[in-house]
Amino acid sequence: MTARTRLWVLAVSTPLIAFTLIGGYLGQAMVRDDTVRHLRIFEDVVALVVDNYVEEVDVKKTLSGAMRGLAEGLDPDSAFLTPALVKAVESKEPPAPADIGVEVTRQYYLRIISARDGSPAAKAGLRTGDYIRAIDGRPTREMSAFEGTRLLGGAAGSKVNLLIIRGNAPVDPHEVTLTRERLTTPELTSRMANATTGYVRIHEFTANSPARITQAFDALAKTGATRYLIDLRGAARGDLDNGLAAARLFVTSGTLAVRQTRTEKDELQKDTIAAQANDGAITAPVVLLVDQGTAGAAELFAAALDGNKRTELVGERTLGRAARQRLIKLPDGSGLLLSTVRYLSPASEAIHEKGLAPDLQIDQPDVEFGADPPAGDPTLDKALEQIAEKKAA
Repeated sequence: MTARTRLWVLAVSTPLIAFTLIGGYLGQAMVRDDTVRHLRIFEDVVALVVDNYVEEVDVKKTLSGAMRGLAEGLDPDSAFLTPALVKAVESKEPPAPADIGVEVTRQYYLRIISARDGSPAAKAGLRTGDYIRAIDGRPTREMSAFEGTRLLGGAAGSKVNLLIIRGNAPVDPHEVTLTRERLTTPELTSRMANATTGYVRIHEFTANSPARITQAFDALAKTGATRYLIDLRGAARGDLDNGLAAARLFVTSGTLAVRQTRTEKDELQKDTIAAQANDGAITAPVVLLVDQGTAGAAELFAAALDGNKRTELVGERTLGRAARQRLIKLPDGSGLLLSTVRYLSPASEAIHEKGLAPDLQIDQPDVEFGADPPAGDPTLDKALEQIAEKKAA
């Protein structure tokens, strides 16, 4: 390695090495995992690239790519952020006034978790599992979910152009231009599914969800409901604590979830979140409808009820998004958005990146891009059959 190359490597990799060595989040893990040796190997690899690649190498760009890869290898919600994105996180600026109504995660490209009912995305036929290959001509391959969400938002009436891939078929992406809107989708809607069954669809969990759910159940009970379906399909918005707060309405006693963190001594710590006195006000039978768009707060809600035998899950395996991220700044102003807290099921089983398996599997039909979905709702039909077998409270 030449002196010039070594200087380049040292200068550009200092933020990463300093972060790791000097009291960083990974500091305790270094001794245990012999990380110092791997960092030296990493330095050698960078030097080999700089000295031998056929063209002159932009070392800073290359190392940024390496740190992106490091974060992506952890989970879809962890990310390497540029200094500009770090400032955006720290500023806690409010979201854009309008958007297209999707939640996204990372899976090579940005992947749509769900499209809100009545949103521009839903009206255009976008659905759970679609990949966004580019946003306004900008590839999403090296884009975090945080950055992608920011780009999808904007002023009401403004347009955004997307390249969409559906499924694994080797076809050209579909170009879709959407107009951003100020979305006013209610967090919850309800109706009678039949003479004795109430249907509650939760779009988003908020701090008001326990009160809204209670109000909906009371209103449906006055109309004759003695058992209930709660539709969590596509419910991917809301703070994790809001999902647990709503679960308290249905669970009288027992564990709601297990919170997993890492201590300063680099040991895993598990804290039990349990039902409390006066929890479990709603005792009527319930069945939950779930799919691949059920994520986050909705998953914790479903896991709490299912783990305490208060419900059955009907539909598809949920997404698996049950972690909190913390921003850790690097010396050069960039940062790592790392999952530092994970929530487990009442039985201490992983939810994050695993999802919840339904008790009754009902797969959603494949729909070609631009085609109308088939008539009917097999998941709802099966859930109605299931709830009919339960005795009213």
